[in-house]
Amino acid sequence: MEMDGVLQAADAKDWVYKGEGAANLILSYTGSSPSMLGKVLRLKKILKNKSQRAPSCIVFSSHEQLLWGHIPELVESVKQDCLAQAYAVHVMSQHLGANHVDGGVRVRVSRDFLELVEKNVLSSRPAGRVNASSIDNTADAALLIADHSLFSGNPKGSSCIAVEIKAKCGFLPSSEYISEDNTIKKQVTRYKMHQHLKFYQGEISKTSEYNPLDLFSGSKERICMAIKSLFSTPQNNLRIFVNGSLAFGGMGGGADSVHPADTLKCLEDLSKISGLKLPDFTELLSETIFRSEVLGNLLATQKLDDHDIEGVIHLYYNIISQPCLVCKNLTDVELLRKYTFLHSLPLDKSLKIVRDFLISATAKDCSLMISFRPRENGSTDSEYDSVFLESVKRTYEYKAYFLDLDVKPLDKMEHYFKLDQRIVNFYTRNGGGLAISKGQ
Repeated sequence: MEMDGVLQAADAKDWVYKGEGAANLILSYTGSSPSMLGKVLRLKKILKNKSQRAPSCIVFSSHEQLLWGHIPELVESVKQDCLAQAYAVHVMSQHLGANHVDGGVRVRVSRDFLELVEKNVLSSRPAGRVNASSIDNTADAALLIADHSLFSGNPKGSSCIAVEIKAKCGFLPSSEYISEDNTIKKQVTRYKMHQHLKFYQGEISKTSEYNPLDLFSGSKERICMAIKSLFSTPQNNLRIFVNGSLAFGGMGGGADSVHPADTLKCLEDLSKISGLKLPDFTELLSETIFRSEVLGNLLATQKLDDHDIEGVIHLYYNIISQPCLVCKNLTDVELLRKYTFLHSLPLDKSLKIVRDFLISATAKDCSLMISFRPRENGSTDSEYDSVFLESVKRTYEYKAYFLDLDVKPLDKMEHYFKLDQRIVNFYTRNGGGLAISKGQ
């Protein structure tokens, strides 16, 4: 879908910075146009360091045509420069549920609009992001999506609180293709191991207590524990919006950007606006995640990766018809036997396994936005699901949407493999003694 009209320089003043990730920058609308109210604009970014590749997949290589060619809408979307929208609608929504995925609409933008927006939001962007990337001012379109930190048509005087969680991978791999040296992967979460590497590299000042296995456990007590850990060390895994404005968490710049004083202020604001103290709010969020099917869908999608990168990398070399660089240096006879089997698989089987891995990679990296508002007294007719919060004897309506559902580029496969090895090697050498119990 595409919206009529073009955003021009005069429209730039109505858009303000909301946040950003590696590939896109998000703007909120503050103007008065009815078609734009309650919307955010997603703009593509480019890296300033030309030696690095852009993080988003914009043009399909011949191998990606092989991979995704069976979905005509995807192939067509590349020509129309709306791949992100098509991938969310035609691939990810099939797994995560169409009612939790918003593909948005494409809106055309002028270069003047993009250049002015870049200038206007500069002071709001985290320094690390400014140094690394800028808005792609050669783009002729952007994605207009509903602002899911708000409810459309929110009753006057009613407050809306939204929680954005980057849940990360919610299971421990059990693939037979994981080498003996890397069996720690079957016992300790990737998230925890990566925390140790990030701490060593100075990206974070302390490691998080958050355990994704708790959030995905289906146990209300463990979900509650995960949420408390996210509050304690939010990094880039937790953000809270009050009536659409960021109240807690980083702007998407660093992984370590929330000061303890901000936590206290946010909790005071939350309490003032919603009447909910932290234990009530934690209970509301835990109860909603426990009752909703969204994390079950997300986990099932993540589990499409049943070979692990240590198996999938061999199928990548099958697809690109290149000698396998991993097998080249292997001396383990048993592993070589397993990998030789992978290299003997027919192309269609290799494509299916790699495709599932990439879909899983999107699911492991996406965010979930859950928005709440109190149900009006006496109201029973609502399009939204609801949860009753026992501690305050109130019913809250909620909606849940997945964000950041971009297709992962096929040529990142070697990067995934090398990063995986680096994370595991570092943890095995330096952090193993700190892993007190399985899955921590």
